[in-house]
Amino acid sequence: MKEAFRDIAEMMHQADPTACFAFEFWDGDVITYGNKPRSIVQFKTRNCAKEILGKGFTGLGESYMAGELEVIDDFQEILRLGLSINFDKLKVNLLKKLRFVFLSILYRDTISRSPKNISFHYDLGNDFYSLYLDPTMTYSCAYFKNEGESLEQAQVNKYEHIARKLMLSPGESLLDVGCGWGGMIIHAAREYGVNGIGITLSRNQYDYANTRIKELGLEDRIKVLCQDYRELNGQFDKIVSIGMFEHVGQKYIPAFMRRVSKLLKRGGLGLLHTIGKDKSSGSLPWFNKYIFPGGYLPTLSETVHEMGDKGLSVLDVENLRLHYARTLEEWVNNYESNIEKVRAMFDEQFVRRWRLFLHSSIAGFKYGDIRLFQILFSNQLNNSLPATREHIYRP
Repeated sequence: MKEAFRDIAEMMHQADPTACFAFEFWDGDVITYGNKPRSIVQFKTRNCAKEILGKGFTGLGESYMAGELEVIDDFQEILRLGLSINFDKLKVNLLKKLRFVFLSILYRDTISRSPKNISFHYDLGNDFYSLYLDPTMTYSCAYFKNEGESLEQAQVNKYEHIARKLMLSPGESLLDVGCGWGGMIIHAAREYGVNGIGITLSRNQYDYANTRIKELGLEDRIKVLCQDYRELNGQFDKIVSIGMFEHVGQKYIPAFMRRVSKLLKRGGLGLLHTIGKDKSSGSLPWFNKYIFPGGYLPTLSETVHEMGDKGLSVLDVENLRLHYARTLEEWVNNYESNIEKVRAMFDEQFVRRWRLFLHSSIAGFKYGDIRLFQILFSNQLNNSLPATREHIYRP
């Protein structure tokens, strides 16, 4: 078994000969590359190594959660090297494959199942999320204009960036599909005078957003509903969806685009802000089970294809992947600064689970094939739009 990890270490070294890392095994044996390892992976049990070889990243994640795998010093370095060889290309036996298929069916984003999937992640408690998010309670990629900007300012920048792309105007109606804690709909109402609706399936987000809207005296113009997008009716001048499309599920992408096309007025503008991938590779079972049940990261091609098929015309695409990597780095710093509070709220297994989630997400954006796409589109053609992007970037 150790020989398999010697082969893995050699592949990691070949991918980057300058890398300095070490594998420490349960019996004291050590494999080292470089003089001063930046990252040390400790396999504390033989079972841990067996699980990783048999289940890929799922085995790694479960072993780390259980404390049978430890990463000393630079977590990002070992994830970077791991991505260079892709653990999930390791052989996975038929029983494990069938288990993955079962999980994907179990968590499928039906109308009845989606609220449970969303609650699993987003209803851990506002007190928990406030430990690592900024004061706007924004749980999506920020937009950093300058090196020294705070996370809070970068999140406001993101809302403004989207508002300008949508060319929001006073009195327009805006729908925010998957509105989170209400940041975008509140920004649009305060800064652009729009009227609007946000929808979410998280009760925590629903309660928080409506309380915030009332505190700001905006309840006569905007509100948040606890509702599935498939059950919403009406028409809107503009539609935005930030960080929600990842929860739609591959099977329901056509239904999502069909509903957006029906809700958006002819000629109206929409913006989809979503995590995606360059190439199709399915979902990671560990993330599906422990982080985002029912989650699926679509490729840009399948997203754009379904838009076009449902009468939505793509106008502009921007990739903000490094902005999301930096956003996650800010979240990790906040998370680790409040680690004892997290431990008091949950347990050690949760602490390690969320740490791996945040760190592996950073690595995915920086070194893997994870992307953050902002896709601007219209319902059918719109020939009255500006000829350049100048309106987005002017002071």
